[in-house]
Amino acid sequence: MEELKEKVRLTQYSHGAGCGCKISPAILDTILKGKNIPGAFPSLLVGNEHKDDAAVYDLDGITSIVSTTDFFMPIVDDPFDFGAIASTNAISDIYAMGGTPIMAIAILGWPLDKLPIEYAGVVLDGARKVCADAGIPLAGGHSIDAPEPIFGLAVTGKIPTAHVKRNSTAKPGDLIYLTKPLGIGMVTTAQKKGIATVEDLELAKASMLRLNRIGALLADKPEVHAITDVTGFGLAGHLLEVCEGSGCGAEIDLKSVPKFSFVQRYLEEKCHPGGTSRNWASYGHNVILKDQEDRFILADPQTSGGLLIAVDPAAQLQFEEEVQDLGYALQPIGRFVEGETKLKVN
Repeated sequence: MEELKEKVRLTQYSHGAGCGCKISPAILDTILKGKNIPGAFPSLLVGNEHKDDAAVYDLDGITSIVSTTDFFMPIVDDPFDFGAIASTNAISDIYAMGGTPIMAIAILGWPLDKLPIEYAGVVLDGARKVCADAGIPLAGGHSIDAPEPIFGLAVTGKIPTAHVKRNSTAKPGDLIYLTKPLGIGMVTTAQKKGIATVEDLELAKASMLRLNRIGALLADKPEVHAITDVTGFGLAGHLLEVCEGSGCGAEIDLKSVPKFSFVQRYLEEKCHPGGTSRNWASYGHNVILKDQEDRFILADPQTSGGLLIAVDPAAQLQFEEEVQDLGYALQPIGRFVEGETKLKVN
């Protein structure tokens, strides 16, 4: 198997990478404008009306179920890492709602005529490892013969109904925090070009494999007004979704935004994923920039990115001390403001 792994590169068998495979925000809007099937579901607390990270269904006024699915094509060559990263990314949607995951099932598409079936088993091994780390079983799934390798999870979680965190409840004045650095799309593009260093790829992998369990730990914090995760639409795209849902604007200081140390180097090498252009074409008109080159950072598709958190400014010190105890040294990158649902970048 080790000799085989040296010969086979999973990323050569897919046209996209990780969350960069996502359909652009503009096209997704068109898809979601289809006719709604009549019917009232009063227990459905969160659906797709605000483009939130997961659906939430209130069982009894006390406990809610959180449900999500996420899958994509390889972002790394190693099958174990592919399964692990895809799983970490999928579970993140539960954490982004403040939920605690309880179970997952797998979604697998495999090109049986191109790749060894044993590789698919290793992908599942990576998924099982991450699920075990999250304290949940990988309880089943579904597989198909597909032209490209695809993997992900459908994840179920739970949360006290009163603690559900949405992406549509930020308030003007709230401080904005981001828990992981940007640059995943750039380094994976550099990998396809053959110019990414092993050190940079390891940095990116470690970040993508870090579970966003901090979301569940913040669920009962009243000073945390809104949470979402930053994935394929980039920082700007997901921040604008919060603005749109919350009816406000946002301002950020790009220098304060956490970025990987390799970002500038790969920017100079023009390692811009195709997803960056698609993202910018969808929402760039709602972003006010001083330097147009900054769009390559703001729209860079992230895979298993960090959580974007809106926090009451009156509780800034308390919040930063709480997350410090959880292993996160966070500083605000901006704030939400009254006015149009636009993002201003300083």
